[in-house]
Amino acid sequence: MAVYTYVAKDERGEVVTGTYTDVDSTSVLRGELDKMGYVLVKAKRGAQTRKGRRKPGRVKQLEVATFASKFAGMYSAGLPILRCIETLEQQAYNPAFKRIIEDVRESVGAGSSLKDAFSRHKDVFSDFFLGMVEAGELGGKLHETLEMSAVYLEKQVRLKQKVMAAFAYPVLVTIMCLTSITFLLIFVIPVFSKLYAQVHASMPGPTLVLMAASSLVRNWWWAIIAVVGGLVLAVRRLSRHPKVKARWDDFKLDMPVFGKLNRMLAASHFTRTFAMLASVGVSVVKALEMASLVAHNHRVSEVTAELQKAIQAGAPIADSLKKHDIFPPIIIQMASSGEEVGMLPEMLNKGADLLDKDIERVINALLVKLEPILTLTMGLIVGFILMGAYLPMFDYMGHLK
Repeated sequence: MAVYTYVAKDERGEVVTGTYTDVDSTSVLRGELDKMGYVLVKAKRGAQTRKGRRKPGRVKQLEVATFASKFAGMYSAGLPILRCIETLEQQAYNPAFKRIIEDVRESVGAGSSLKDAFSRHKDVFSDFFLGMVEAGELGGKLHETLEMSAVYLEKQVRLKQKVMAAFAYPVLVTIMCLTSITFLLIFVIPVFSKLYAQVHASMPGPTLVLMAASSLVRNWWWAIIAVVGGLVLAVRRLSRHPKVKARWDDFKLDMPVFGKLNRMLAASHFTRTFAMLASVGVSVVKALEMASLVAHNHRVSEVTAELQKAIQAGAPIADSLKKHDIFPPIIIQMASSGEEVGMLPEMLNKGADLLDKDIERVINALLVKLEPILTLTMGLIVGFILMGAYLPMFDYMGHLK
């Protein structure tokens, strides 16, 4: 299939330009544009096919949230879907996202459903977003589901930003520590080594360790980089193996210190996704399945399978959640109350909001413990280096006396 760049006019005579793919002649292109209400004026065949198109760059989830919010606003105001997408395409400032919206517009213009058009870019539009769009199309509540998707994505982005901002200081301290150690090993320790060699000072154990480390870093830096790079590639490859990924997912939920936080984050993503999907008419079983995909954790997927079986057997959702330690008591209580009053999605949504606040408190508590530990560790390492560097000097000065 060829790629065509075209110039056309709409019903009001306004000029419209764009690119169309998956057509093999101008006559087919003219027919596709007729469906969109456009009259073809000029078309130019490109050399690239769809397979040869440049891979889109990175698109932030906040951009998707803004896209969904604007889409919902324009659609609720009465604009046709295709006109909404065209307007959003023109407003997109990210070239990668602009190309994706363009592809969505072309697919919708060719008769594809909105959900199928978005599905072509699953690396940008999550399973949750696709599920909400599908539910909106089927239930005639597209503007509501798009608005809810925007709210959900914004909350997820804010939560992620809070987690990253909270751990920025420990990461910065670690980087500074490694940089300081590297600087001392490369530039400072060799100076002391030459000095001690000239005066024939005796070398204590810490000094010998420092000199060996300095020699290793200065003379074998390329080997260190190669080993580290090889380890990174090996870890990335191993992480794609299903068994390794499953064990890593289990470790993240059970690891010391951070295990509780990871369980709370997984429960928050799962609960909020399930609640929003259920609120727009998605079946409980389907909503559970899509929520497990959003959680991105093997154990959560296993828990979801058990929940689906229990619910299909007629068991209350709250009782099913209670059997798994991933879900905190606040979620279980809100699920129980929601089932009693017939407001399960609304109560679970509130439970997820409360859980997010608990996550912030847990993060702050972790930082209170981590910051002094990191500072003390950095001080001990730098202190060891300085002690190793100056011990021979003190010993030599002692002998002079």
